[in-house]
This record gives sequence, C-alpha cells and structure tokens, in this order.
Amino acid sequence: MPAGVGSTLPRNPRVNFMGKRPLSGYLLLVLVATAGGAAHAASASDKCPGDNGGLSLPPGFCATVFADHLGHARHLTVAEDGTVYVNTWSGDYYTYGHVDKLPEGGFLVALRDTHGTGRADVVKRFGEGVKEGAAGGTGIAIYRGRLYAEVDDRIVRYALKTGSVVPTGKPQVVVRGLPLGGDHPMHPFVIDGKGNLFVDVGTATNACDVANRMPGTKGHEPCTELETRGGIWRFYADKTGQKFSSSERYATGIRNGEGMDFDSAGRLFVTQHGRDQLLENYPKLYSVRTGHELPAEEVFVLEQGGDYGWPTCYYDGLQKKLVLAPEYGGDGGNKIGVCAQKRGPVFFFPAHWAPNDLVIYKGTQFPQPYRGGAFIAFHGSWNRAPATQAGYSVVFQPLADGRPSGDYLVFADGFAGPYREPGRALARPGGLAVGPDGSLYVSEDVHGKIWRVTYSGPAEAVKLQGAPPPVVAMAAGPAFDVARLPMPPGATREQMLLGSRIFWGESAGGTCSGCHGSDAKGSTVGPNLTSGEWSWGDGSWQAIAATIDKGVVSPKHADGAMPPRGGAPLSDADVKAVAAFVWGIAHQSGPRAER
Repeated sequence: MPAGVGSTLPRNPRVNFMGKRPLSGYLLLVLVATAGGAAHAASASDKCPGDNGGLSLPPGFCATVFADHLGHARHLTVAEDGTVYVNTWSGDYYTYGHVDKLPEGGFLVALRDTHGTGRADVVKRFGEGVKEGAAGGTGIAIYRGRLYAEVDDRIVRYALKTGSVVPTGKPQVVVRGLPLGGDHPMHPFVIDGKGNLFVDVGTATNACDVANRMPGTKGHEPCTELETRGGIWRFYADKTGQKFSSSERYATGIRNGEGMDFDSAGRLFVTQHGRDQLLENYPKLYSVRTGHELPAEEVFVLEQGGDYGWPTCYYDGLQKKLVLAPEYGGDGGNKIGVCAQKRGPVFFFPAHWAPNDLVIYKGTQFPQPYRGGAFIAFHGSWNRAPATQAGYSVVFQPLADGRPSGDYLVFADGFAGPYREPGRALARPGGLAVGPDGSLYVSEDVHGKIWRVTYSGPAEAVKLQGAPPPVVAMAAGPAFDVARLPMPPGATREQMLLGSRIFWGESAGGTCSGCHGSDAKGSTVGPNLTSGEWSWGDGSWQAIAATIDKGVVSPKHADGAMPPRGGAPLSDADVKAVAAFVWGIAHQSGPRAER
C-alpha cells in the first residue's frame, strides 16, 4: 500500500543511523571519506566523479556540487539554455551561528556551466540587495522569456536576453503588497501555461491562535487572518501593476504551501507544512508519541475555492483523517466536526519534516519509474524534540493519474551530515528544479549549495530503490564538558548536570535543543545562547530562569515563540537547573559565536 495511504512512518531501505541519544546529549556522527560537507554515499557508482557531492543516491545516479556559498539559496529554476537562476533570502531567519554570511550584491543569482563539468563556472548576482534595503525571497520561475522573482512584498519580472546570463533591463513589478511578517513571510509561486500566477501566502501564526504558540490558547473565531493569509492567491504573469487583496484568493486553509508544481494533466500539487506544538501546548490531549507524529505533512491537488482545513483542522496521519484542532474544540483526535467538509491530501508524510519544495518529474533522462512522479525537498524538523529529528532529505513519490502508485522512498540523503537538527545541519534541502536535459537540481539554504543530479545507469528494467544510508561511524560526545562549565553563584554541579540533560532532551521531556541546537548556538527558530547577549533580562541566573518560566511570546531574534517552560512539564527545580546550564554555556571561556 502506498506510504501516505497505508502508513505514516517511512518505509524505505535505509536505517535510522542517528539512533537513540546517550546521556551526553547527542550522537556525534563522524563522517567517513568525505571532503567537507554531507556524508559520503554508501554505494556511489564507479562512473560518478568524486563522492557524489557528499550525497547518498540510488544506484545509477550521480551528483556534483553545481555551486556553493551562494547565500541562503531557496527556490531555483532552469532556462532552456541551461542557465540556473536561484533566489536567496535574508532576515532574522538566518542569524544563528552556523550559516554563511551574506555575499555582496543582489539576492538573485545566475549560474552557468560552460565547460560541461557539472559545476557552474559563471556565477553572477543581480537584482536588489542589502544596500537597496531588500531581504530577498524564495519564489522564482521562468515564463515566456521572462524571469519572475519574489523580493520582499513584490513579485517582479526581468526580460531575458538571448546570449546574456544576467538580465540587463530594470525589473517590472507584477504584484506588490504581499503580506510580510509573522511565522511564514515567504511567497513561493508557480506559473501555468496560460500565465496564471499562483502565489502561496503563508500564515502569520501557528493556528490562528489568540496567543500565538502559547499553551491552552483558543483560536480566533472567525479567523480573520484567512482574509489575507493561509492560502493560494491567483494573479496573472502577463499583467504588471497588480496589487494584493483578498479578492484574488484562489484557495484557502493552507498554512504554508511552499512546494508547487503541475503534472502533465494540469493538476497543481501543493505541499503543506503542518502545524506545530500539539503536545507542548496541549499535553493533556496528546501523548509523547502522538505529539511527535502529528500532524502529517500533506500534499494537495489544488482546486479553485477549496478549503483545506487550516486552522480549524489538521490531518491526523495515524488515523488518516482530518480532525478538529484543540484551539477549536478538538479533543486530541476524536472530534471531526466541520472537518468533514474540508479537503484532505492526496498523499502525506510524517510530521514536521517541512516540505519546502515539490517538482513533478517531466524529463526523460531519469528512467521510466521516475517519470510523472514527485520529488519533495524536506527542510527537516525541529518540533520532534526530544525525539530524534527527521527529514533533511529529498523524497520521491511515484504517481499515476494524480494519485500515489507506490511507496515513497528517500531519493537523496546525507545533506545534514553528522547532526540532523536545524541548528547544526550542514545542509537543509529547500529547492528543486529540472533542467532541459532532465537533470535534477537541489538547493539548500545553510551554506547556499546546489547539487546537480544526473542518471547514467541502465535505461530498461529499472526498479525504484531508495538511497542507501550515508556512510558514518558513530561516537558519543557532548557539545560541552559540563564539569568544566562555570557556574552561577549559588548553583551546584548537580544542578548543572540536570540542566544539561533537560536541555538535551534526556530528562523531563526537555525540548530546548530542538530550537536552540544541541550546541546552543541557535537555529532558525531559536536564538544563540552562547553569545553572552540577552534579549530578555540582564543575563543573571534569576533572569534566565524567569524567561524560561514565562516563555517568549514575541521573539526579537528568531522566528519561533517559546511557550512557558519550553512547553515541557518542568518543575521549578528543573527550570532553575536549565537556567544554570544556560548561564554556564554563556559564560564559558574562549571566543563566542555571533548572535
């Protein structure tokens, strides 16, 4: 039975090489035979040059690093002449300690491989940059000789000139006034053959909650956010000067539909990031297991006027049905109510994997089983803590007539390297595109890398196979030597040790490392705790404990709000212990990471 139809747990020929966390706080996975970057493929074909760019792929497939250090590379598109265009992004989302610094120049990048080596030797930036006050964007596409790109609250277009890699003229504004701010400020889009421009406008909140991401909060009724967020809007690629308004809404109830593509029959497939924090905000309704495995990540076939459930409903992949959200009277999975009238997915994936892009393979280079199927780039989870994080891969879902025709499988793995967690992953897949020769391009937004995946195996009698596990050797090792950390006045070493275990998710259901990283240097949803800079309070042991106790409703330097006590069932003594540990790592000797 196809995965996403008969199961919510992945079925593929690979193992969970992360294993269970030891008391040190995480498993340090040492890469074997890699040249900096992700883990080496376990069975790279002899025909593949190098190490497949650090990726693990099915037999017959090869990968090269097409480009690197481009900034925070998001979505990408490929012109008929093979030029790759990628959009890059900025902002507080990328202020933690492991990402590259922004390159100078515009946020748009044009790349071309003129020597046929599989690596771009022409790399040119253009468009608005930081100096112009821009923050970049995610969405990008080519339509009728023009390059369309998201920048801040606009979608603009450039005329592409034959023989020129970079557009020479000034851009025209196609749409302006797209909503910014909140949890999902990006605007991915896709253009069909008739020029219909479909734009995702993600939600500002987790579940249209009165107090965003806070425990026990109720949802707004009615959810007026849906008037301008949480759906797909339709504009027209051939028309300039359009302004965003609620009247262009095409479909609603979609929390964050980043990945979109059409199949050969014209069906528009859209991914959705499922909501977060069911367990943390409603611990009486969800067990630890269901909290980590709900809700599913969905893929819809979009229909005009369709309502796909957010925020009133979420898709329970364990029961395979839409159920009422707790903010709207849900009881943890039994009540359905108005969800019976909402539209569900055509297939789905495990919770919190974060599908950031989707492309239907319409090329002919890859063998027949891949043609017409969907590749999905999973950015990777943070909300599975204290359980092992997941995602950080590219998955393939075979399709026939718009429905799953078999189990999904992990097609490309090894992106994250030693740490499958948002703060320390070496790469987080985020964009997909198919070139005119049928090659698959994959982008990631930690260090701005792009891979080019090609096929050189047999053309006939090919069966779908998942990527083998990346070659790693496991060795335990803590991010900090807790015995050597300084202690705040009045704290004990036993408190420090308890605080470290809670921080790393080994005690009391602690979720700290899911947002702040196992090395506490931060991620896209939690700030760096090692810098010695404090957004709340004076940095004293007591002030840190007060912040943990009260939570952070409106973060200053990260995208994720923190519920009181991190959404974990911490006692007062636990809070003091975590605060002591955080104080210690912020006051350790040696150079400090930037915020």
